Amino acid sequence: MTRRRAVEVAAVLLVLAVLGGAVAAGLQAALGLRVEGKDVPAEPTSVAPERAFAPPPRWTTLDVPTGDERLDLAAAELRRASRSAGAPRGTASLRVRHGNAADGDGYAVALRGTRLDLTAPSRAGAVRGVYELAQAVGAGRPLADLAGEHPTSRLPFRMVDLGAAGVTPDPDEWRDGDDYSHRSGAFDDVVLGGPPYVDDAALADASASVERYVEHVLAQGHNAITVPGLLEYVTFADVPGVYEADDEHVARARAMRAAFGPVWQRAHDLGLRVYLRFDMLALTPPLRAYLADRYDLDTEDPRLWEVYAAALDEVYREMPYVDGIVVRVGEAGDVYDTPGLDYTSELAVTTVPAVRAMLTAFTDQAERADREVVFRTWSVGVGAVGDMHTNRESYEAVLGGLDSDRLVVSTKYSLGDFYRHLPYNDTLEVGEHRRIVELQSRREFEGQGALPDDLGVLHQQALQRFVAANPRVEGVWTWTQDGGPWRAGPFSLLLTTGFWQLYDLNSEVAARLAVDPDADVAEATADWARRTLSRDPATVRAVGEALALSPQVIGEGLYVGPYADRRVFALGLEPPPMMWVFEWDILTGDSAVLDVVYAVTRDSADGRDGVETAIREGDDALAGAERMRALVAGTDPASWRDAEVRERFVAALDFQVSLLRMLGAYRAMVLRHAQWLDGEGSREAWSQAREAFGSAADAHERAYAGDLALPAWNLTAARLGLERAERDLPMAWAARGLLVVALGWLLIGALGRVPAARVLWLAGTRPWRAAEAVRDLPRGQRALLVAVPLGLLAASRLVFTWFAAPAHLLAAGLGWLGLVAVLAVAVRLLRADPWPVLAAVGGAVVLRVVLLLVVLAPRGPGGYWFAFWTSPGRRSAYVAVAFVALGWVLVAAAWALRPSVSRRRAAGAAVAAAGGAVVVPALLVALVGLEPALSAWNDQLALLPWGLHRILGLTVYLGVPAGAAWWASAAGAGVMLLGVVLTAAPSRTRQAGTRSRPRLKFSA
Repeated sequence: MTRRRAVEVAAVLLVLAVLGGAVAAGLQAALGLRVEGKDVPAEPTSVAPERAFAPPPRWTTLDVPTGDERLDLAAAELRRASRSAGAPRGTASLRVRHGNAADGDGYAVALRGTRLDLTAPSRAGAVRGVYELAQAVGAGRPLADLAGEHPTSRLPFRMVDLGAAGVTPDPDEWRDGDDYSHRSGAFDDVVLGGPPYVDDAALADASASVERYVEHVLAQGHNAITVPGLLEYVTFADVPGVYEADDEHVARARAMRAAFGPVWQRAHDLGLRVYLRFDMLALTPPLRAYLADRYDLDTEDPRLWEVYAAALDEVYREMPYVDGIVVRVGEAGDVYDTPGLDYTSELAVTTVPAVRAMLTAFTDQAERADREVVFRTWSVGVGAVGDMHTNRESYEAVLGGLDSDRLVVSTKYSLGDFYRHLPYNDTLEVGEHRRIVELQSRREFEGQGALPDDLGVLHQQALQRFVAANPRVEGVWTWTQDGGPWRAGPFSLLLTTGFWQLYDLNSEVAARLAVDPDADVAEATADWARRTLSRDPATVRAVGEALALSPQVIGEGLYVGPYADRRVFALGLEPPPMMWVFEWDILTGDSAVLDVVYAVTRDSADGRDGVETAIREGDDALAGAERMRALVAGTDPASWRDAEVRERFVAALDFQVSLLRMLGAYRAMVLRHAQWLDGEGSREAWSQAREAFGSAADAHERAYAGDLALPAWNLTAARLGLERAERDLPMAWAARGLLVVALGWLLIGALGRVPAARVLWLAGTRPWRAAEAVRDLPRGQRALLVAVPLGLLAASRLVFTWFAAPAHLLAAGLGWLGLVAVLAVAVRLLRADPWPVLAAVGGAVVLRVVLLLVVLAPRGPGGYWFAFWTSPGRRSAYVAVAFVALGWVLVAAAWALRPSVSRRRAAGAAVAAAGGAVVVPALLVALVGLEPALSAWNDQLALLPWGLHRILGLTVYLGVPAGAAWWASAAGAGVMLLGVVLTAAPSRTRQAGTRSRPRLKFSA
């Protein structure tokens, strides 16, 4: 090699290395993987001491102010509680009187013999007092316990969702378990697709279910409710041009107001403030057209929001019992839309100016109308609006300076979603706005109400912290049933179906804590057990002990502690602390999650052996679950109020034991596998854990497959991951064998033993000599120049994909096909000899295959992806070298062409080939659809959570634009065009004495 050639090669490799380093750095930045510590709250539970159940008195008089429906309803609840508490003992009378104070709900009870005098400065205090008296009587407390002063509630605003009111309990809708829609389906039987728009018979049943629910939450101490809808009630009569006079949206809105107005007014009259709840941007097709035509759907334009403000003016005018709105901008889309109706929502309010424009318009309107705007900070995304829920600076950027007293900011209590192992949300400690704290009773990520899950201490600590830190905190919003997919989980609906009492406990305790954050949680739980389950002190004690164990059982059984106790960031987001369980029941099998969980667990910060700690926690959780079951199953069936409720409780605990046995085996299996990939553990340890998981999983599925109330978990993704883990060692051996073949072929070529091997070696490493090498090759061996590289390429890709990912093979194959096809066309048009080019490309491909096989040989594809996800240094080094190797394929092609054409035309052919390698697979993906293509690819390679596509969508979660595949196709086409221009442009006239290059010939 001449000195000049050596300089050229060095320059080319340097350029490729720089580009490869840039790609590696870009990938590193895009992944954004980092780990930080966090302050995870403990849950120190206790159990109330046994106490004898005090029988209720027989009420001789219930003297409440006449004509007051709210007090009449509270008195009716007192009578019901007394009846349910058993045979009366003695008599008593109650006299209730109140003043006309506008604020406060405090009251006092004076006990004079058997007479109770309940007095309050306000009507609200009197109502609260009677309901709390009903709770005490139902829990078997002596009347003397209520005597004395009861100060006004610390948090006067206590809102709930709509629960399961209006939801038809149709088992068929839960049977498949794969409906991940987040909409409740409330009133689906009532709302019709066309005239008359409302089914009156179904409305009567739905209205009755709403009233039952309203009475239930009032008795628990709640005083506000949020119900879905906005545009369904709006005709836009004040905004000409949105709807034509005969538009069915106008007729539907009038029908909806006539049908549901009395329902919401009834809730208001009985004592609940009513708030309409919706996501922005809320749209109908005509409204979209109107906003697009006038304001280009620009959510930063204040004029756009005046249209919605006019809609609210209409709502409050036509439905004066509506007290305000609850609006969210951080989630929207198909999972919330009602099939068959064209009322939709879009994630379109994504900038700080847009949010501020919206809230300014809404609060100005609320001040005019004497209403309230509840703004939810929940958001998922990047930037100030995307993380305003968990970032103080972002919160201030979005909401700072919006000081309307009609604005109430609603925020989840945890620094993220409703998971354990999260710090309390410190954004609730800042800001000048009125604040309410969101709580969830039926935890969507912790069994969706199928598992005993006492949240009392967790919620108490949160409220105590926020009340102490921020005097502007004035209430709670308790999600009694809502949150997450409705029908991809247990068939359990509050007040109607299943063991709903299990999570109703959390709603009841939440209301008590809002009144008094210092209330005794253990006593509140015991009171619930006495009212709901049993009057027997021993049974109540056993239930209390079992529930007191549930935070530890859930916190260790559903989470991998050493991982969950760290903050992990990836892709610009902070994934939740669970991750190995997706949504509620999908046990994941993807390498990205499981490898990172292992790496964080292994490197846990406190010096423990993180892997052994994690496995031991799974065992401890199972032991705790077995203890819970023994406690409840050991109670006397005759001591329970309802034998069926006891059976459901024991069944839930049996399910929990089965589940945690399987999860404990699974965590051991995946951690042992990752240990082996990491070179820190044995294959035998993984094999033993795999057998344990297989046995536990089979038992779980046999016991609960087809059970709607306690459905078996979805193990599809876990088994996909397991199948690939089982193949890692065979694939490693296959890679070793192929590596020997590839290196042997190159060695033979370097030694000149086989002409075809020599040509591939020479052309792959010194492509400028490809023509010289091919010239002397016997024609009978020329086929080997294609067959050997192609065979090694195909075989290595099959090994890389565990022989299980045809989608990846198709995409990669089309990329190589596009590259070779464009090169072939270029060579043909340039009238160059194709064999030197084939030899150079083939030799370079063999070199690149060797690189891949080197990283596959130690631990197979699992080891490749383990290093990719967990070792930034190795990942960056491999990506940079792999880019150099891929770039060398194109450089080799150009150098092989150089003896036949000019430097510019040779480079143009290589550039065009690079474009072809992008265009062909990208075009296929664009035609198939980006989301389906990515999902098929991911399902087969098991790289990212299997549930992402089925619940959120890969493109949505990863922030990939829907048109990305078309953009890639266009970019590839642009590169091809650049290559064509470089190849086809006329050459300048050469100096005398030099031979002319062949002209490009486009005709056959």
